[in-house]
Amino acid sequence: MIPREFTLLAVGIGMIVAIIMTTANVYVGLYAGMTVSASVPAAVIAMGIFRGILRRQSILESNLVQTIASAGESLAAGAIFTLPALVLIGAWQEFKFWPTTLITVAGGLLGVVFMVPLRRALIVEDKKLTYPEGMACATVLETGSSDSMRGVILVAKGLIVGAVVKFLMTGLEFLKGTVEYAVKAKDSVFYFGIDISPMLLAVGYIVKLNIAVLVFLGGVIGWVIALPLLGYFSPPEETEALDAAWTLWSEKVRYIGVGAMVVGGLASIFSVRTGIASAFSRLAQTVRGDSEKSPERTEKDIPIFALGLLFLGAAALTFFIYQHLINDLKFSLLVTLVMIALAFCFVAVSSYIVGLIGTSNNPVSGMTITTLLASASLFLVLGFQGDSAILATLGVAAVVCCAAAIAGDCSQDLKTGLMVKATPRYQQLGQVIGVVIPAVVIAPVLTLLHSTYGIGDGLKAPQATLFASLTQTLFGDADLPTDMLLIGAGIGVVILILDAILKYKGMSFRLYLMPVAVGIYLPISLAVPIFLGGVVRFFADKNRQNTEGKSDNGVLLASGYVAGESIMGVLLALLIFFNLEPESFVSLVVIAGVAIYLFKVARGSAKAA
Repeated sequence: MIPREFTLLAVGIGMIVAIIMTTANVYVGLYAGMTVSASVPAAVIAMGIFRGILRRQSILESNLVQTIASAGESLAAGAIFTLPALVLIGAWQEFKFWPTTLITVAGGLLGVVFMVPLRRALIVEDKKLTYPEGMACATVLETGSSDSMRGVILVAKGLIVGAVVKFLMTGLEFLKGTVEYAVKAKDSVFYFGIDISPMLLAVGYIVKLNIAVLVFLGGVIGWVIALPLLGYFSPPEETEALDAAWTLWSEKVRYIGVGAMVVGGLASIFSVRTGIASAFSRLAQTVRGDSEKSPERTEKDIPIFALGLLFLGAAALTFFIYQHLINDLKFSLLVTLVMIALAFCFVAVSSYIVGLIGTSNNPVSGMTITTLLASASLFLVLGFQGDSAILATLGVAAVVCCAAAIAGDCSQDLKTGLMVKATPRYQQLGQVIGVVIPAVVIAPVLTLLHSTYGIGDGLKAPQATLFASLTQTLFGDADLPTDMLLIGAGIGVVILILDAILKYKGMSFRLYLMPVAVGIYLPISLAVPIFLGGVVRFFADKNRQNTEGKSDNGVLLASGYVAGESIMGVLLALLIFFNLEPESFVSLVVIAGVAIYLFKVARGSAKAA
C-alpha cells in the first residue's frame, strides 16, 4: 500500500506555513542579521492538523509540509542578504516586484536542481555528514504523535506573546523598544543597551548557547572594547554620550565587523575544499550511474530529463532578468554563465557544510561575499564599469545566495526524508513549490518594511549593507575606512587561529568567525537578548528530564515568539503604510468583538450570564 504523501491538503498547508514563515524571516533577518529554521514548528503544526484534528497517522504528509515551509524560510534568507543592497546603493529606487520575484525563483530553482544529483553522494552514502537539523526534525516526526496538539498550542501561545509585546512596544508605544545608557569619561564613550524583544530572545534559544555567545562576544569586541578606545583616540564632535556612541558605531566600529566578515567568508570556503572535491567526484559517479533506475519508492529522484528542463528554465529566466536590468546582450550572457558556475559550486559547498555543522552555522553570507568579489574582479578585468557592472555583480550574488540557502535547506529536508522513508521525488517537488509560491510575497514585504522602518536604518540589514558598501567601493567612488577594515581582518585571523586550536583539542565549544563578525557589526543591544536566550537554552537543557526522543517545547514556544513579533511588525508596517493609527485598529477590533458577542447571545448560543 502506497502511503499518503504528496496530497493536496499537505501541499496547501505547506504553502500557507511557507508564506507565514517567509514573511516572518524577512523581518527577523533584516532586524537581526539571522534567520531561524521553520522545519520543526512546521512539522509540529502539520502533525497537529493530521493527527490531532483529522485523526490520521500521516508522517509523510507532515514531512512534506515542513519541506515546503522550510524552503520558503530559506529563500527569504537568500533574498534579504542581497537584494536590499540594490536599493541601498541607489541602483533601484524601490523593490521592483517582477525582478525581485524572478531573481529569487531562479536562484531557488537552481539550488534544488543542483542539489538533486548530490543527494545520493552526500546524504545516503557519506556517513560522516550527519545533517543535525534534518535528524532532529525526523525525530520530532517519528516520536511526536502524542504531543502534536500540545506543540501546536505552544507555537500559538508563543505567537500571541510575541505579537502582543510588539504591539505594546511599537504600536501603542507603551513599552520601550530599547533600554540604553551611555556615559562619557573624558573622550571615551561607554554604552550599554538591550532590545526588549521576545524574538531576539527566541533566536538565541533556537541557535543555542555557542552561537549566542559568539554574537555577544562580537558585541563586546565592538562596543565594550573598540568603542571606548576609538572615542579616546578620535573623539566624535557630539556632546551627548548616546549620540557620540552611535556616531562612532556608524562611522568606525561596524566596519571592523565588515573586515571580519570578509575574512570569514573566504576562510569558510577554504576550510571545506577537500570535502567539496570529494563531493564533486561522487556527483560525477552518480550522474554516470543514473541510468540504473531503482524500483524502490524511497530511491526515486526527479528524473534527469525533468531536472534538465528545470535547469534550462531557470537559466533562461536568469538571462532574461539580467538582459532586462543591464540591456547588454553579450554582458548578460557572460553574467549568466558566471552565475551558473558559481551557483553550482556553492550549492555543493552549502550542502556539504550543513551536513557537517548544521544550517545555523552555514556561512551563506560568506559564500555570497566570495561570489561578489569573484564576479566583481572578473567584470573589472574585462573593463565593465558603472551601473550595469553594479547591477550584474549584485544580481549574480543574489541568485547564488538564494541557491546556496535553498541547497542547505534541501539537504536537511532530504536527510529527514531518508530517515522517515519519504519519497525524494515528492520532497524535491515540494522544494520547488516552496520556492515559487513564497517568492511572490518577498518584494511586497520588503517594500512595506523599507517604506515604514527603513532598511539600513531601523532595520540594520547587516549583510545587505555590507554588500552595498563593497560594491560601491569596487565600482564607484565610495571610500571605506580602510584602517577599520584591516583591524577587523586582523581580529578575524586571530579568531580563526583560536578556533583551529579549539578544534585540534576536540573542544565542543567553537569560535566560528561569522557570528562574531555579525555581532561586531550589529548594535550590542541586539546581541544581549540573543545571549540571554542562549543561556536560557543551556540551563533548560541541563535541567530537562525524560526528553529522549521528544521535541523541545522551548523551540516550539520560541518559534512562536519569532513568528508573532515578526508578523506583528509587518502588520504594524501595513497600518503605517496606509496611515492608520494602531489605536484605531484596536478600536475596530473591539467593536467587532462586541458585535460578534451580541450576535452569539442573540441567537442563544452563548450561556446566560
